[in-house]
Amino acid sequence: MKRLFDLILAMIAAAILLLPIIIVTVLVKLSSKGPALYWSDRVGRHNHLFKMPKFRSMKVNTPAVATHLLADPKSVLTPIGNFLRKSSLDELPQLWSILKGDMSFVGPRPALFNQDDLIALRTEKGIEQLLPGLTGWAQVNGRDELPIPQKVDLDYDYLQKQSFWFDIKILWLTFIKVIRKDGVSH
Repeated sequence: MKRLFDLILAMIAAAILLLPIIIVTVLVKLSSKGPALYWSDRVGRHNHLFKMPKFRSMKVNTPAVATHLLADPKSVLTPIGNFLRKSSLDELPQLWSILKGDMSFVGPRPALFNQDDLIALRTEKGIEQLLPGLTGWAQVNGRDELPIPQKVDLDYDYLQKQSFWFDIKILWLTFIKVIRKDGVSH
């Protein structure tokens, strides 16, 4: 049921968002050197790696680490990178990952391949059995502002409570957060 919901919603979203996706692609290409998409190595279900696309918001050759670990994250943003991140438009290409089956609309956000502490804590609590999501319970409860142990606790809470209606609630709360630009620190 969840997979069917993801497929239908992703196809509808892709159709509705096709024009904004094209516009953002052009803006990224015109505003900085390099490809429009950045393919990030992420940890998926059962800790298997997959390539997750995002619109490139950082300069080419920026280290592949969590943004909060960069000495000065704003210095590596492209001219439109801050806008892409605050508006969450950089996440639109992840519709591809949902269609492909690497991600779901709702689940724990996929860890970077080198976030060993996050991966270990999730594995310890059985969270790695979940398909990662475009959004999740931790995102609507703090997003970038949460320390890793608290994110994992919220991911575990999602694991325990997951249901169709809980996913709908998280999608609605995500919509509100994105509109308000809540919880984006960089």
